[in-house]
Amino acid sequence: MIVAGIIGIALLAFVAYVYFTFRKMKNAPMVADGAKIKVLTDKNFNQQIKKGVILVDFWAAWCGPCKMMAPILNDLSEELDGNNSIGKLNVEQYQSVSASYQVRGIPTMILFKDGKEINRFVGIKTKAFLLREITKVS
Repeated sequence: MIVAGIIGIALLAFVAYVYFTFRKMKNAPMVADGAKIKVLTDKNFNQQIKKGVILVDFWAAWCGPCKMMAPILNDLSEELDGNNSIGKLNVEQYQSVSASYQVRGIPTMILFKDGKEINRFVGIKTKAFLLREITKVS
């Protein structure tokens, strides 16, 4: 009986922690895009992914994990050379592009080389992981 009570309290504490953490992330301010981040639209998307290696972040303003990825992508963009770049596409503004790549969850990052999808990553990733993946295809 005591064990069940302890488990119940621990479960309730965990649920409360997740709830308040989610609310905090959702209400966190957006980080501005770095100078080297390419802002993608439905008009420039195909042109931007056509040549070289580009990691495209499919994101939305209300997405907490997307907000967490923004500073990581800004830092990563500063380390990349001319043939490698980072782009961001807002899935709410450009739904047709995200739908054409079957983006179902965000953040989703798709790695393109010369216009072809090489790999995709869903969720929060570290800068080291992303740099390693970009370097593999460069």
